[in-house]
Amino acid sequence: MRALDEAVPLGLTHVKLTGGEPLLHPDLPRLLDEIGARDLSVSVETNGTLMTEAIARRLKDLQAHVSVSLDGAEAATHDELRGVPGAFARACDGLSLLAEAGIGPQVIFTVMRRNAAELTSLVRLAEDLGAASVKLNVVQPTARGERLYQSHDGLTVADYLDLAAMVERELAPACDVTLCFDVPLAFRPLHRLASRGGMGHCAILGVLGVLAGGQYALCGIGEQVPEMVFGDVGGDPLRDVWEGHPVLRELRDGLPQRLGGICGDCVLHAVCLGSCVAQSYYRVHDLFAPFWFCEAALDDGLFPETRRRSCLADVRGVAETTAANEGSVVP
Repeated sequence: MRALDEAVPLGLTHVKLTGGEPLLHPDLPRLLDEIGARDLSVSVETNGTLMTEAIARRLKDLQAHVSVSLDGAEAATHDELRGVPGAFARACDGLSLLAEAGIGPQVIFTVMRRNAAELTSLVRLAEDLGAASVKLNVVQPTARGERLYQSHDGLTVADYLDLAAMVERELAPACDVTLCFDVPLAFRPLHRLASRGGMGHCAILGVLGVLAGGQYALCGIGEQVPEMVFGDVGGDPLRDVWEGHPVLRELRDGLPQRLGGICGDCVLHAVCLGSCVAQSYYRVHDLFAPFWFCEAALDDGLFPETRRRSCLADVRGVAETTAANEGSVVP
């Protein structure tokens, strides 16, 4: 509550409750009441297993955006990845409770080698359970995700791009829920970028994490990287942290112009802002390093040339030379 009260005068408008599992918190009902009393919008990311009718109704009253993680279209797949027998059935029940309360929840499906074949079935299941959208996530090489790649459970960049293309061409036009394959902006089709929500990206310059122990941090990365912890709630005035911490000041001064590698060369760098600064810092301890996915795509010859500033400059240079020779004007 102290963090919220200090953040509102700084312009706070939205609170995201995530985890771990936020529904485990014994004071969740009070927390939701306090967020609502401050007229803040709220989103909740949950595994869905602890959802109740009462919580679903309260979330509906707050017009909350609720995301529920499903790791498979079948119980065996989801429960194995979660390590909890019965988790799939309870997550599906949670989604149904949200839909019955009038919330169109989002299903989050992290695509990996063990569940990729269930992608289409997962989307159909989400439709049946009353979901409004499905977000298809790439495994990020952080914490548990890093271990998944080490065990060869993460897909290659080429695999992810093939799946994203299949979703765009075949699956999205044939289903009733909104689909978003969360690849970096450079790999999304133009009509997605032009549509409402199609430019979704990390709002790193307007976000501050509050860890479970009461520390301010750069998103949740402070759990794994101590230097990304910026102070303590109650011990350090939030205004001082937000306006004065060297890391936050460096980000504001450096994005997007200091982005390196392919991210600095991307035509969407001013919108994408490097996709996930926290992920890049976790990997190489550089706030402005190129995002791993885009870098790997470039190495494999898969980064679209039309999204590179250097390539477009070369094309324009050729066009201007040709126009000069022909006595015409380049628009």
